[in-house]
Amino acid sequence: MMQSAQQGLALHETLELHELMTAKTVCLLEAKARQQLAQDPALKALIQTDIQNTTQALNEMQTILSPAAK
Repeated sequence: MMQSAQQGLALHETLELHELMTAKTVCLLEAKARQQLAQDPALKALIQTDIQNTTQALNEMQTILSPAAK
């Protein structure tokens, strides 16, 4: 498994990661829109946590994907 990570992603893995990032991006945009509409402070905090987690996940996926683009 370590060797395949060093060799880069397979084409199908790259495509699946792109699809996952697209879905995560849509969820992130939705969460940001809903956070502005939420009035309950606990709900706003929960949405903020989701926004932070999703942003971190997208950054990690981008890191994985970056070497595959080369």
